[in-house]
Amino acid sequence: MLRKSLQLAFIHAAVAMTLVPINSTLNRVMIKELAVSATLVAILASLPYLFSPTQVVIGSYADRHPLFGRRRTAYIAFGLLLCAAGVMLAPRAVFLMPENRPLGILLSLLTFGAWGMGYNFASVSYLSLASELSGEKGRSRTIAIMWFLMIVGIIVTAAGLSRLLEPYSPARLENAFTIIALIALALGGIGLLGLEPRHQTKDAPEPVTENRRPWGQLMREVMTYPSARIFFFYLILMLAAILGQDVLLEPFAGEAFNLSVEATTRITSIWGGCVLLTLSLANLMERKMGKKRVAQLGAVVAAAGFVLIAVSGIMAVKSGFYTGVVLLGLGTGLATVSNLSLMLDMTTDQVGLFIGAWGVSNALARLLGTVLGGVLRDVVTQVSLNAVAGYVVVFFVEAGLLVVSLFLLRRIDATAFAKHEREYSTTERAALLNDAA
Repeated sequence: MLRKSLQLAFIHAAVAMTLVPINSTLNRVMIKELAVSATLVAILASLPYLFSPTQVVIGSYADRHPLFGRRRTAYIAFGLLLCAAGVMLAPRAVFLMPENRPLGILLSLLTFGAWGMGYNFASVSYLSLASELSGEKGRSRTIAIMWFLMIVGIIVTAAGLSRLLEPYSPARLENAFTIIALIALALGGIGLLGLEPRHQTKDAPEPVTENRRPWGQLMREVMTYPSARIFFFYLILMLAAILGQDVLLEPFAGEAFNLSVEATTRITSIWGGCVLLTLSLANLMERKMGKKRVAQLGAVVAAAGFVLIAVSGIMAVKSGFYTGVVLLGLGTGLATVSNLSLMLDMTTDQVGLFIGAWGVSNALARLLGTVLGGVLRDVVTQVSLNAVAGYVVVFFVEAGLLVVSLFLLRRIDATAFAKHEREYSTTERAALLNDAA
């Protein structure tokens, strides 16, 4: 099973690799070099989350329509191809905007849309396959391997992409994106090779995704629990604040400190390292401090990171910016892990329901935070006629939202958590984090 777990991890890492060029490099080029509206960039980057409800349909359709005797392989391959095609074609579409803006925007929507749909096609299919191949007992270990290799893949991809872009030019960017896409396809192909057994009609496993429930049904069930209702809105507020900077951090670094494209791409590596560190330390910290205190600490550290990033832009202090990025990464990791543990402890008898709710809050928070951050940046920039001011206001607002989220967290019934309190191993955390994301 170790071989199959590694193959699944290769697929997971391959899909994640395609996120790095889009979310950490192209967004900076569009906003800083091409002066594209941050609102438009935010909308393009949010398409995977906008399309995420289609995962229910994709998973259900794959269950009932196997191709060549296999339920998942063809759908994973199709998703990977869409992701790779989106990454290869996205810069070419974007670079059309200065010459022909309507055509450039149309093609950008199509290429980003292909990438977003590919992300959803592949992810729901390989997660379903992971459950089918590993079974209940091996699931945590399999997903943990997938999750850790994904983070390592993101770190390595960001570092490699940074090297490929030295020195930056549009042609070099297009070539670098093509190389990343082809490597992702090759890695995914290795993962798929001989992975899924051919199913006969009589021995085909029971469909895994039939139990996936529509978002509306999930929300109606969750809202019947008062503590869970408050916690759900707290999660949206907290995650929107933390994740809303996804498309703005790299362009800000370029605008405020004149960092090169290759230098801003490395920021993703810092984030990945901080996530791995906090995930590894989560068990120890929660035993010492308690899960709610760790969640509070995560929000405070992330808010301090935002404030430091904003102040560094005002004072043009590059070292302050990098320190703020580290704090933001550490706070994000702490808040993510501890809040997931809190939700699981609150309703251990309905983990599936609340994991689904976490997924909804995660997608909504990313969508709302990213789009609202882009809109706010554009509005402030237009009013102040100062590009850096737009980013600074967004970072201060996000820090303020994190402070507000702390007040919501205090209103959640702590005794509800204590009733089902348990510890989660690192592998269980990784598995549950992956389900939620």
